[in-house]
Amino acid sequence: MSRIRHVRGSRLALAGAAVTGTTALLAAVLSPAAGAADRPARSGAIEDAEAVLADRAGALGLTSAQETEVRDVVVDEDGTRHVRYDRTYHRLPVLGGDFVLHLNPDGTYRGTSRATKSALSLASVTPKVTAPKAADLAANLLRSAHLGETLKKLTAKPRLVVDALHGAPKLAWQTDAVAHDELGNPVGRTVLTDATTGARIDAWDTLESASGDGKSLYGGTVPLETTASGSSYRLKDATRGGTYTGDAENKTDQCLLTVCLTRAPATVFTDADNHWGTGAAADRSTVAVDAQYGTDVTWDYYKKLHGRDGIAGDGKGSFNRVHYGKGYNNAFWDDNCFCMTYGDGDGKVMGPLVSLDVAGHEMSHGVTSKTAALTYSGESGGLNEATSDIFGTLVEFHAANAEDRGDWLIGEKVVRSGLGREALRFMDKPSEDGKSADCWSEGLADLDVHYSSGVGNHFAYLLAEGSGKKTLNGVGYDSPTCDGSTVTGIGRAKLGKIWYRALTVYMTSSTDYADARTATLSAAKDLYGADSTEQKAVGAAWKAVAVS
Repeated sequence: MSRIRHVRGSRLALAGAAVTGTTALLAAVLSPAAGAADRPARSGAIEDAEAVLADRAGALGLTSAQETEVRDVVVDEDGTRHVRYDRTYHRLPVLGGDFVLHLNPDGTYRGTSRATKSALSLASVTPKVTAPKAADLAANLLRSAHLGETLKKLTAKPRLVVDALHGAPKLAWQTDAVAHDELGNPVGRTVLTDATTGARIDAWDTLESASGDGKSLYGGTVPLETTASGSSYRLKDATRGGTYTGDAENKTDQCLLTVCLTRAPATVFTDADNHWGTGAAADRSTVAVDAQYGTDVTWDYYKKLHGRDGIAGDGKGSFNRVHYGKGYNNAFWDDNCFCMTYGDGDGKVMGPLVSLDVAGHEMSHGVTSKTAALTYSGESGGLNEATSDIFGTLVEFHAANAEDRGDWLIGEKVVRSGLGREALRFMDKPSEDGKSADCWSEGLADLDVHYSSGVGNHFAYLLAEGSGKKTLNGVGYDSPTCDGSTVTGIGRAKLGKIWYRALTVYMTSSTDYADARTATLSAAKDLYGADSTEQKAVGAAWKAVAVS
């Protein structure tokens, strides 16, 4: 089994096509942060990539109208390199323009993983549909999604892009329409509009969230690293990149699209004796303990199991905001503030959304955005959600908390009733929620991403635990297969390694379930060898959910 390490990308130039590289975009993956020991590997990877791109620009469809940006560089212990790029066309972002260049240890070309193979060539980059028209279309779509509600402070600002995700590349407006509902909580939709015809291409939720039913989670007495400040303590962890938790005071952000004019406060919690919370929701610091603990456990999982130093892999800590909004039944990760935000729930069907698996789920959206950047719609969106469910579950198991033992149920601790197998999602049998898919089928991409994720969740459970009846940590499971086969699991640790490798090395923004099968098979081969028990198990688990 090979060990993997990550190094940071740097600038490069390419003859024959205008190509520049940087770790910027929505996020840069990178784990751990590049130190002195990584610099030779980084330099060698970038230099070899530069030479290969110069030689293969035509084969890769790169022209002088395009530029590339390095999002991530992964160097295996045997010297194999994987350089991930994003592309622009006449300086316009290309949705689906990302690709991963794979190089052999000697720097020679090995292969490419591409989000799209379509040639990037447009007759014009001047839109026929105006920006105000695109904004109106997006705003109306957001209103239609919230019929019967009075939306406040609705704004919509388009940006021109090249869409290579939906068929032949075309000029498009990508518009983030955002508003606040009657309680002041944020709502939003991202709308992709054909800039030539005005036709809607796609639309998806702006906030990657895990809305659902639940009750507040308190994981008993948990260890916390804090910071002394005079005669008191701050809920800030210097051992994990300065991660901290603050009080949003039941306020919400005031944002103009992705630019927030003001943000809900995040005043760092303080305590006089370094003993935080009472275990009761009436004490505002109680859920702050849960949030900070969830961040700690998620950080530790990625660090210890995958060598990733924080969400961005650069050692930088994120922060948490708790008590966000009024009766807000949601939690979300936001790349713009590099933060996790938790609502208190409505007190009827949900309590505070600070459970371990929710924390792991939402923060893993940040990891995805900094690596494969899976588009949040269609099958790619389902895989985006499945990725967060998978890692959220593995974080919960990794915590080994006696008050919240690991299971394959998502959000079971935030469900108010707490009866039987109550949860937001069920990974062993996703259809148990009445909405999610157990098996792949035509039309899966039309489902909401939280339900099309069922196929990926089902695969992950089968790969780790196998099919049939079993009881784990007191929870009973009886996972079926779509073809009647029997699947033998290989364990949660190997599932995590394979999925992380596939996400960070092989998946791209347009990866669908068939592509995910290929990516995980490649990852299993890299980690355990061709025709290994693990690689065969990956194939069997995908076949069992009708992906082949």
